[in-house]
Amino acid sequence: MSKVTYLSERAGSALRDYLISRGREIVTIKSEDVVDKGISDHPDIFLCKMGVRDDSPVFFARKECLGKDYPDDVTFNAACTGKYFIHNLSCTDKNLLAEAKALGMTLINVRQGYTKCSIVVVDEEAIITYDEGIVKACSPYKDLSVLKVSPGFVRLDGFDTGFIGGASGRVGDEIIFNGDLFRHPDFLRIVKFIEGRGLKCRWFSDYPLTDIGSIL
Repeated sequence: MSKVTYLSERAGSALRDYLISRGREIVTIKSEDVVDKGISDHPDIFLCKMGVRDDSPVFFARKECLGKDYPDDVTFNAACTGKYFIHNLSCTDKNLLAEAKALGMTLINVRQGYTKCSIVVVDEEAIITYDEGIVKACSPYKDLSVLKVSPGFVRLDGFDTGFIGGASGRVGDEIIFNGDLFRHPDFLRIVKFIEGRGLKCRWFSDYPLTDIGSIL
């Protein structure tokens, strides 16, 4: 079973130390002149993990599959539970989309191109998002539980706000947040939702909740 975690070079030191203590091998993402500088080290821009398990397949974007401007920078930014593949399908890289179909994943089309940024993938049938469009697109799938939370309250250097999906990730049986989840107004609802799925919730109180392009 893979013990690799893909992480931004700007991830909090407390998060990094915790992952190492859990026996994870950290692979740092960094690029130049491919996408906007503010997201140039975000794993969820450069790779797509096709499920929540440690051994879920991971596909990497080739340089020519990405560009500096939207929608060319979101071709791999799908949120994948393993059962569901959620993305603005008009933006999805054609080879990645073919892999999702080959894996038998159910495709859900949303308007939000920064889909993984916008979604905390909890398990195969549960997600958290602030995006009303994503909530609406997922509503026909009755076995998919969606917790809608308040937008904002996440830092992203160089931008007005970050996204809660980009500040989090599933590692083993834990949903881990990069920063202080306690400061989020929906803290109790988020923890209850995650623990209600039989998972643990981990966060770090010594710095603000910060979008680092997901913990993958």
